[in-house]
Amino acid sequence: MNHTLDDQNMAFISQLYPDVYTQIVPQQGEVKPPKRRRKKSKAAVASGDGSNCLFRKRKLTDEQVNMLEMSFGDEHKLESERKDKLAAELGLDPRQVAVWFQNRRARWKNKRLEEEYNKLKNSHDNVVVDKCRLESEV
Repeated sequence: MNHTLDDQNMAFISQLYPDVYTQIVPQQGEVKPPKRRRKKSKAAVASGDGSNCLFRKRKLTDEQVNMLEMSFGDEHKLESERKDKLAAELGLDPRQVAVWFQNRRARWKNKRLEEEYNKLKNSHDNVVVDKCRLESEV
């Protein structure tokens, strides 16, 4: 039995279980701390605007990204031989390929965790709504 929660039900549930929902839902007036900024390298600071930076981040082309995504779809882990082969095919440094895979695995893991959390949260919310409905019938 699937129920969707409207604002009225959420308000009712949050009154019954305040400790649970205050941890999940940000309260009014609650402010998140600002995100930390990455410090500029000495080379970037010396050049002023960072245009002549020695360690400039190279943006991958769409073709390179597509090839990396296809390879990631086949296998999430990167063997040394496969890394070298991909780097040679794409004209990239093997370290760039390794870092791309590492970052992609982190994004993939976060997405999976978020999907699992949403499933569990919806299931929990449905159980709470059913419990409240059953309690009101008694």
